[in-house]
Amino acid sequence: MRVLLAGASGTLARALLPQLVASGHDVIGLGRRPGSVDRIRALGGTPVVTDVLDREALLRALAGHRADAVIHELTALQKPPIRYGAMTATNVLRTTGTENLLAAAAQLGATRFLTQSIVFGYAYRRRYAGPVDESTEFGHAEDLPTDATVVALARNEDLVRTAPGVDGIALRYGLFYGLDAGTVTRMLRRRGLPASRATGAVPFIHHEDAAAATVAALERGIPGAAYNITDGTRQTWAGYLDDAARAFGTPAPLRMPIWMLRAAAPYAAELMTRMDLEVTSAKAHEELGWAPRFTTTAEGWAHEAGRQSAVA
Repeated sequence: MRVLLAGASGTLARALLPQLVASGHDVIGLGRRPGSVDRIRALGGTPVVTDVLDREALLRALAGHRADAVIHELTALQKPPIRYGAMTATNVLRTTGTENLLAAAAQLGATRFLTQSIVFGYAYRRRYAGPVDESTEFGHAEDLPTDATVVALARNEDLVRTAPGVDGIALRYGLFYGLDAGTVTRMLRRRGLPASRATGAVPFIHHEDAAAATVAALERGIPGAAYNITDGTRQTWAGYLDDAARAFGTPAPLRMPIWMLRAAAPYAAELMTRMDLEVTSAKAHEELGWAPRFTTTAEGWAHEAGRQSAVA
């Protein structure tokens, strides 16, 4: 297929764009800044620079292009979000940005549309008796500062999965990690990624595995479906950072009192100390024929450490 990839200069695209090309797809890569052109081209894509939030500019930039599918992987996150406000720009990309990309899909003649969602849409503090699957209510507001993010996730999925003229699919990823190893290890060495002794745990997914699932969904996903894309386990924030520290030989993360962490980094603390979510990806395994290569963060971080050693 000819695919328009929005977010082609982001971290996930470093895995996704080459996997799309390796699977025989021709990729138009959208980047916002001129500096992304060489990066997209090096990964195997045809770069187009434009602002997705400017609909007219987006449509002008894509004039004359054709595509069979659009993949929406845009976020505005350059580093781990610390405060609730850090999610605002990404929320806009998941609402206005999605609307504009659907308009672009119509112009391109695309009849398939995949969008990035996240399992946090099931709950930030809500508790479930067992693993959550795709039949569980998604986008439930909890009267919390995270509600804007949850509402944006739900709106994003609704726009795509009900859009006329396209086969829309939502990919509810776990928390990404892996290709951001440079940022994580740098912050660990500076003691800039604290943890707590909270026992709440969340699902994770390595970037390479997320990319493989996305290619599988592009090729085999059922129109209108949502898929949980996680490594099948869940991990505490402290355990995730401890795994990274062991793999890369950095100092272990500082243990900060929960009250202090919530005061200094309220959004991050929401994930680290309050969320406790278990998710099953059985539907993706069965319908997409996909399974993660890395089933724990320890395995994923060890792989990244080995890759860095091989390059050095």
